[in-house]
Amino acid sequence: MEQQIQFELTKEFVDRFQQALDERDHAFIVECLQGVKAADISALLYEFNSEESKYVLDLLPLEVQAEIINDLDTDTRVKYLKVYQVNELIPIVDALHSDDVADILNELPVKEREEVLSGLNGELRTQVTELLRYEENVAGGLMAKELIKVRDHWTVVQCIDEIRKQAENVDKFYAVYVVNDRDVLVGRVSLKDLVLSDARKVVSDICERDITSVETYLSDLEVADIMRKYDLESVPVVNVQGQLVGRITIDDVVDVITEQAEEDRQLMSGISEDVEEDDSVWRNTRARLPWLLIGIVGGLMNAKFMGLFEAELSRITAIAFFIPLIQATGGNVGIQSSSLIVQSLANPGFVYDGLWTRLAKVFLVALLSGISLALLVYGANVLIFSEQKLSVIVSVALLSVVVFASFVGTITPLILNRFGFNPALASGPFITTTNDLLGLTVYFFTVHLML
Repeated sequence: MEQQIQFELTKEFVDRFQQALDERDHAFIVECLQGVKAADISALLYEFNSEESKYVLDLLPLEVQAEIINDLDTDTRVKYLKVYQVNELIPIVDALHSDDVADILNELPVKEREEVLSGLNGELRTQVTELLRYEENVAGGLMAKELIKVRDHWTVVQCIDEIRKQAENVDKFYAVYVVNDRDVLVGRVSLKDLVLSDARKVVSDICERDITSVETYLSDLEVADIMRKYDLESVPVVNVQGQLVGRITIDDVVDVITEQAEEDRQLMSGISEDVEEDDSVWRNTRARLPWLLIGIVGGLMNAKFMGLFEAELSRITAIAFFIPLIQATGGNVGIQSSSLIVQSLANPGFVYDGLWTRLAKVFLVALLSGISLALLVYGANVLIFSEQKLSVIVSVALLSVVVFASFVGTITPLILNRFGFNPALASGPFITTTNDLLGLTVYFFTVHLML
């Protein structure tokens, strides 16, 4: 077995590797990458441009090239594929599984896609052609055609012989699927049961029939939820007739979960589209500006709103000192509340039944937190400013802001989710801007009433 070597991407190593690329020192490059895992080579290639990376890949075995290109993120791979000729791509994608080939072909221009597809071996071409019919974000587009299936009327010994034949095209298999003569999924059988059962037994007698499967039209997020809920390593995919057409493995689902988490994280940070740090200046700017502009609008509204209470500010100028405290507390409470709701909504078991009970609990938590913070601020104000009336005003306002901000932070993601929007929007600048304005409103109305 070939020893796998791990290396650290230090600046010195990258600089030395760049020198080898500039000098076309293929002996040094091959020696450095000998026995190194494909994922580590992928990480190294992110440091170089497409032409340099292609030079490195051309020095590696075909299977390693295919694994590295498949491992790259979509944006980087699209740039890499532009420096390849069709005749160079065909043998590389021919070494991949059908679902990975379909993903790569979807990233190519139509003309090149058709040329590469026509150059694939017959069985793989048929499999990929079927996969290309599906959207990328549904189970049909996520599945792979490579799997091991047996007929329900076969004996155990027939099944084992068939497994030996089919296993040549399947690197990993977690189950053997059982179908009838019309390819309708009947169940699955474990390798343990096949090995331990009598060789003359019929598979239908030992197969597990109560299994989880997904339809081709199910969304990738629903598939991920099902596999996470039932702790599945793979799940069979069936068409509307119940026929077995493919399988989805856990590594594909991990990619879906990672992409969704990245999308939510960027939305929560106020970034409106999927961007990377090394994307163009224009794309990074375009992704960040929308929510920054909303923040500016919110700030201008805050300034205009404060002008309405100029009389109160002139009577007690010290109330202006506490505006940052009120806004920061309201924003933090809102984000805490919305983050918990977004986390709950990510759970497929979340239901809207008992919503009033949840809101009552949120109110009690907010009330307890608000009273604690209000008492703390009251004591600090009395000690620092020695102003009894000011201390009461700020404390009452702070209590009110905490309760209102908690309510807004709870209800906003629920409303967004109900209308089909990503609730993660409610955990970023949206909720912060809203609670800034809400906090000022509550604060100045409290000041106005108590003065």
